[in-house]
Amino acid sequence: MSQMRTPSTPSKIAPFSISIPEADIEDLRQRLKSTRYPRTSPDAGWRYGTDKSFMEELIAHWLDKYDWRSTERRLNRFPQFVTNIDGYDIHFIHERGSGTNPIPLVLTHGWPGSFVEFDSIIEPLAHPERFGGSADDAFDVIVPSIPGYGWSSPPSRPITTRDIAPLWNKLMVDVLGYPSYVAQGGDWGSLIASWLGVDFTEHAKAIHINIMGLRPFTGDGSAPFDADETKWLAKARDRLRRESGYQVIQGTKPQTLAFGLTDSPAGLAAWIIEKFHGWSESPNGIPPFTLDQLIDNVMIYWFTQSIHTSTWLYTAARLEGGMGLGKDEKVTAPTGFMACPFDLFPPPPSSWVERTYNLVHRTDLASGGHFIAYERGNDLVADIRKFFRNYR
Repeated sequence: MSQMRTPSTPSKIAPFSISIPEADIEDLRQRLKSTRYPRTSPDAGWRYGTDKSFMEELIAHWLDKYDWRSTERRLNRFPQFVTNIDGYDIHFIHERGSGTNPIPLVLTHGWPGSFVEFDSIIEPLAHPERFGGSADDAFDVIVPSIPGYGWSSPPSRPITTRDIAPLWNKLMVDVLGYPSYVAQGGDWGSLIASWLGVDFTEHAKAIHINIMGLRPFTGDGSAPFDADETKWLAKARDRLRRESGYQVIQGTKPQTLAFGLTDSPAGLAAWIIEKFHGWSESPNGIPPFTLDQLIDNVMIYWFTQSIHTSTWLYTAARLEGGMGLGKDEKVTAPTGFMACPFDLFPPPPSSWVERTYNLVHRTDLASGGHFIAYERGNDLVADIRKFFRNYR
């Protein structure tokens, strides 16, 4: 499946290495030292947003213990490139897999994550024999950054996940020369993978998602909801009512928000980390991530000044749609679904998933949430391997 072909339209691929100027690091340190903390009620905790005491601990760690240069070296161990596709400079990792038949796999992040989320699963996917597995399960792992995130250039205006899917297909087929591939994603990455499974099934042979972002058509002529679907919809709507305030802001006035988050690293971290807490299994109110993991992800947004353009997908979703299928549309690519109980909304019943997807595989985890590559990376790797074995 992974046999390369000569790209039909040769594209220039430039090697890329992360190298942040020391002056930018020092500027960040000075801003952190000048952090002003908000007044909070004594027992607020995480009830009204990011916990003040947690932020005080994180910023102290950021200043005194965190080592960006170490993170930089760790990320630069992967081969990275930039290529221009339809006017967008797309940054991506391309880790070639072991063995004789690695499957091309495009992994896509979402918001408020970044490509750094996949740091710990790229090597197990590309080189399973190094981690107790078999090279027969290897993948060529491609991890692009969505336009407007990280080192991928921003669009000139908000675009939808359906607009991004053809960019990914061109990356895989025209730039890298793979005649076929598979895709995996969560959050916005789930929608991008889903649109690949709608619009590019001649190349995207199967997809794997860890959240159901794409909505089924529920208008005239659709099947009525059954009891399980009705119960789940009530739970999902209640959860979204309590957790979707950020969507309204980022979908309507993202530029206003961006002034504060682009200028204050503490403000940026608080905005992002609140989601890492709220969308994960957080025993005793503590997010299940190391402080370094949380800071690594924030640093990508900070150094690339991409928080504003990263929110544009929400603006585009409000203005143009791209979140749901039309009447006669379906994700026809075979789909694997990993259901995570502590995600943004509870996992839907399979009948609801099947309204949108050609569901052929489902795994329900006992724990784990939105950032599953961080939270349950070994389980995610195992499920990706298991599902895609049928598409080698």
